[in-house]
Amino acid sequence: MDIEGYGEEFSRRVQVRFITKLQPPFKVPNASIAIPSNLTRMGLSAVVNNLLLAGNADWKTEPFDFLINGELVRMSLEEFLLAKGISAEKILEIEYVKAVAPRREEDPSLHDEWVSAVDGSNPGFILTGCYDGLGRIWKAAGLCSHVLEGHGAPITSVSIIKPKGLESRTDVRVATASKDRTVRLWKLDVEGSSDNPAKVRAYKVLPGHSASVQSVAAQPSGDMVCSGSWDCRINLWQTNELDKGGDVVSIKKRKKDKENEETQLQGEPSSTLVGHTQCVSSVVWPHNDIIYSASWDHSIRRWDVETGKDSLNMFCGKVINCLDVGGESSSLIAAGGSDPILRIWDPRKPGSLAPIFQFSSHTSWISACKWHDKSWFHLVSASYDGKVMLWDLRTAWPLAVIDSHQDKVFCADWWRVTQERLKLKRVPQLISKMEVWINFF
Repeated sequence: MDIEGYGEEFSRRVQVRFITKLQPPFKVPNASIAIPSNLTRMGLSAVVNNLLLAGNADWKTEPFDFLINGELVRMSLEEFLLAKGISAEKILEIEYVKAVAPRREEDPSLHDEWVSAVDGSNPGFILTGCYDGLGRIWKAAGLCSHVLEGHGAPITSVSIIKPKGLESRTDVRVATASKDRTVRLWKLDVEGSSDNPAKVRAYKVLPGHSASVQSVAAQPSGDMVCSGSWDCRINLWQTNELDKGGDVVSIKKRKKDKENEETQLQGEPSSTLVGHTQCVSSVVWPHNDIIYSASWDHSIRRWDVETGKDSLNMFCGKVINCLDVGGESSSLIAAGGSDPILRIWDPRKPGSLAPIFQFSSHTSWISACKWHDKSWFHLVSASYDGKVMLWDLRTAWPLAVIDSHQDKVFCADWWRVTQERLKLKRVPQLISKMEVWINFF
């Protein structure tokens, strides 16, 4: 079969067979066809859509991406074959998958100061932290349902405490970290409705650090949280309201006009992980017994929760700002820092701790990176260059670039990942009005 009408008149043709793992009605006939070698992704997508339309008059055009030998095609077919040294003399198998592309941007959710942290891991709401010292719960774009009050300095990190397999929307707990040297734990009912945001105070204050707390992460079981600080330490904390191990050191009464306003638990760390020599900038807790940390001392460490020892210590030669673990078998480490390169390691590979991928399309420090929960291939990065980029491990170029921000982007996260939604935070030029932008992929 020969496809006419695509490409330049004198472009040479190559014999290809389109294959896919998609189910009907996305499957095209298995026969080989001849197509122009100068077709790009858009041209290949047009060919596949016409083949599908030929077998189904009701077919509606869909965008597709294409892989050859497991790598996404991001140039013309001829250029790709030449770059990869692939012969065009035999029938070439091209796999097609649904394309991932930006869809739309929602209205911003305004804050009074810089938005410093965001967590979209609960499909029912978005949690943000701000330089005004307040945490906020957003039920939708622009709809703030709860305000978390109590920190005495900017919030630096937030984490939803959500045990795996449990998605209760009535008993939600969250953790926040702050420059006031504390971690705070909060309990709230996000299903409650009100014309004005409900004000919430922490049920537990954790003051064990001696310097600003930069990052907080929850154990998958929900029993503990860990925090990384400028004091170079990682503290582990119990999340239950009444500790059984004697971790509560006092019941603190807050006074107002000489009257007791409320009581508040104050806890101490159940254990401390020591080894970093500079600021611990990021912590993640992907498995109940394992914590990963990143530091300005240029290292990434993997900690055994039970023993408190680090079982992996990698150095990359750069200050590290952000860290996440995900991808294939939830085993790949992504990190970014004081250069424009997003690096990815596979610690399962013996004999080498060199990155297996390096993405270098940013032009300034990388401030955040986050794996997609449902995909082995996709992750997002944010940078001080004002851009957010969506990556696929099967190509060296970003799948999408969001460049509508006017200043540094401090963090990014996915929201409602089953629908492939991406939530981002931006810092605009007017710092008095900070916003959370929501973009959809």
